[in-house]
Amino acid sequence: MYTSKNSSSKNSPILEARNICKYYDMGDTRITAVKNASLSVYPGEFVAIVGKSGSGKSTLMHMIGLLDTPSEGEIVLNGHLTKNFKENQLANIRNSEIGFIFQAFNLLQRTTALDNVILPLTYSNVPKADWNKKAIDMLTMVGLGNRLYNRSNELSGGQKQRVAIARALINNPSIILADEPTGNLDSKTGTEIMELFLHLNTQGKTIVLVTHDDDLAEIAQRKVVLRDGEIINQ
Repeated sequence: MYTSKNSSSKNSPILEARNICKYYDMGDTRITAVKNASLSVYPGEFVAIVGKSGSGKSTLMHMIGLLDTPSEGEIVLNGHLTKNFKENQLANIRNSEIGFIFQAFNLLQRTTALDNVILPLTYSNVPKADWNKKAIDMLTMVGLGNRLYNRSNELSGGQKQRVAIARALINNPSIILADEPTGNLDSKTGTEIMELFLHLNTQGKTIVLVTHDDDLAEIAQRKVVLRDGEIINQ
């Protein structure tokens, strides 16, 4: 049973991918998206996963985020081997331990910024009486204290991504996973989001992001390079 949150010491990884593969069988043809990838992420690290389109970056991200199951290999989170976990256990881990940020924001469009950030709390052990304050504090931290009650479809792209970041942080996850977080933003707004990620990392947040943006990758402490589904350099 998975019981611990933020339990990794500085000397042990929060996340380990051990020789994971992902392939798809199409009749007699096998398409390999990720091949024998191994990766360890330690507390407080800022890691960028980079590579050309089709190199397997997002597939790798989905597997380490427990959104997809490896065809081979295993994922370990905070010392817990996850391969035999049931779907309800995985869903609980994703909500409590992993903060997700996506290129398309994935917000409820006709719902306020505040309610979007509150949503993960509805599946947590946080008392309902505390939901509003926690969400307001988080939105204020990302610079949206004056947009609490705006619906998502009333916000700019940069504001939507800030809401998504606040939502990802609300349950104090062990690790933040971001998939092309500046991909739908103009360069100025993308720079602002880059600076926010850097600030979060200096506050001790562990971040892994997938990006094709060289500028964003450069602010990370470590780059993991994928080519044709294989990690060729980290």
